[in-house]
Amino acid sequence: MEKQSIEQLQKVCTQLRRDVLRMVHAVQSGHPGAPLGCAEFFVALYFDQLHHNPDFKMDGAGEDLFFLSNGHLSAGWYSVLARSGYFPVEELKTFRKLNSRLQGHPATHEHLPGIRVASGSLGQGLSVALGAAQAKKLNGDDRLVYILMGDGELQEGQVWEAAMYAAHYGVDNLIATVDYNGQQIDGPTSKVMDLKNLKAKWEAFGWEVIETKNGNDMKSVIEGLELAKSLAGKGKPVMNLLYTEMGYGVDFMVGTHKWHGSPPNDEQLAKALGQLEETLGDY
Repeated sequence: MEKQSIEQLQKVCTQLRRDVLRMVHAVQSGHPGAPLGCAEFFVALYFDQLHHNPDFKMDGAGEDLFFLSNGHLSAGWYSVLARSGYFPVEELKTFRKLNSRLQGHPATHEHLPGIRVASGSLGQGLSVALGAAQAKKLNGDDRLVYILMGDGELQEGQVWEAAMYAAHYGVDNLIATVDYNGQQIDGPTSKVMDLKNLKAKWEAFGWEVIETKNGNDMKSVIEGLELAKSLAGKGKPVMNLLYTEMGYGVDFMVGTHKWHGSPPNDEQLAKALGQLEETLGDY
């Protein structure tokens, strides 16, 4: 895919946010908050950083792979997949409807291009990504494996088992990102189960850790991913702590867990879309 300017990438972000809001509103079901906050990450990855091919092959040989562990961000992922050519943008209309390939959490039995594993049972994605990364090493494939997790998801014990494994076995073709927005469905992570110093924790587990302090600034996100990529292949798995704001881009949604899994009503949708210019054309 041809490289785009920061301004062009930001226009894709704005359209992704419009897509997410319209998708969850249409069925009055879904999770708008975190996809809005991760728009820059999704767009930077698929439109700038990821070595990938929309002519989808399940084994991903010779390509970078991406896994979404926090599957409730599906609307954002579906939007960026469609906008980067994996399937028709019109198909976004089917989100969460009966017999749709665009399930509420990503699934594989519908054979939606871009999806390699069902996700949404939190805590499992890092283990899957590790398996894929080790398979690439065994196959002599020098491409990278990326994974996105939520910060609330780190309350799951399986994450830390996988973290130990990755460092012990030197799985250094893996770049993990945590969407560090401090919010989860039941409230702030600091109140539900405080994560404390995540940088120190991942370092203690033997990972190379970077922090992307402004995960809602396209230039910063790209620079963070570039830095992460430069650290791969040096004996340690890489962790990218991506500081975002849930609901970013819509003034009444930003920074609160209340929009984690709540769709906007008609009036709220109109107000939100009024803050987000249509840039690539609505589906």
